[in-house]
Amino acid sequence: MTASKTDIANAQAQAHEWPLWEVFVRPKAGLDHKHCGSLHAADSKMALQLAREVYTRRQEGISVWVVRSDQIVASDPADKAMLFDPMEDKVYRHPTFYELPPEVGHM
Repeated sequence: MTASKTDIANAQAQAHEWPLWEVFVRPKAGLDHKHCGSLHAADSKMALQLAREVYTRRQEGISVWVVRSDQIVASDPADKAMLFDPMEDKVYRHPTFYELPPEVGHM
């Protein structure tokens, strides 16, 4: 049975009403989650299921996070100077001022 054009249009309209979710996957060999895409889903359970099916089809991940896009707080690129440039004048944050004991080895 094939879907009619009306059914497809209704499904697309409904998908646009669902919230947008961001998907992060932790690869098998990785230590941190990587953003791999976005999807629309009705709730967190559905978002997690869709993320697993879409982004880990080849079993490349060991953990999946889904986060509603409207819940992410991000800096504004226009604030780059205020947020990141002041770090340059804090030289004490660089490890060049500290001597490591010989037993530490490579760091």
